[in-house]
Amino acid sequence: MATDSASLLFALIANVIARRPISERHSFGLARVEVIAAFVNALFMVAVVFWIVVEAFKRINAPVPVQGLAVIGVAGIGLLVNIGVAWTLSRDRENVNIRAAFIHVMGDLLGSVAAIMAGIIIYFGGPVMADPILSLVVAALIVRSTFGVLKETTFVLLDSVPAGVDYGAVGATLAKLPGIVSVHDLHVWSMVPGKSALSAHVLVDDIEHWPVILHQARHVLNRDFQIDHITLQPEWLRRDPGVINIRKGE
Repeated sequence: MATDSASLLFALIANVIARRPISERHSFGLARVEVIAAFVNALFMVAVVFWIVVEAFKRINAPVPVQGLAVIGVAGIGLLVNIGVAWTLSRDRENVNIRAAFIHVMGDLLGSVAAIMAGIIIYFGGPVMADPILSLVVAALIVRSTFGVLKETTFVLLDSVPAGVDYGAVGATLAKLPGIVSVHDLHVWSMVPGKSALSAHVLVDDIEHWPVILHQARHVLNRDFQIDHITLQPEWLRRDPGVINIRKGE
């Protein structure tokens, strides 16, 4: 519960900072603060899972007495609190920062369920070994989701191509548009999960058609690849008598 409280506070602070408007120093805004917070929270959850596994194996090797009724009571209170928090967080599953906090809460919720089960088993005369064994089960259940958040946030922080976007297909789609001769210096990345950006240089056959080409390129990229932040720099062939030069336009 203490680790969950800390992670929720951290997520809340990140959410507040991320809402700050664009400034001269931060031209993209501070939305990535939430990605950093999610990454840190996921790392912290990995540490918590590791600690649970270590403690569970210690108790398997050296069992300790457990008061079943006390475990049921405390875990029951924790379960009610975590159900309320998890329900609140589950209403926004698109935000990676909220999802990281949700994993913390779900881990504690599952821990409460496992503790109640262990308390019931022990209270009715079952083996105290139920406590560490169920803890290992909980650790296994939450570790997959934790690594999922770690993977997603790492890709964003490394400016990787967004998941589900084929980099080669993006370039090929652009190159096939009428008026575009070729595409180079193509970059596609995630600004934050669910918001992708693209920049590229495109060689066009006639700069006079550039407004139409740009409009069509933006439409196709948004429709086919859900890329909404697009920056394209046109280059064109100017044919002077006997000379062919490549010029760049803004």
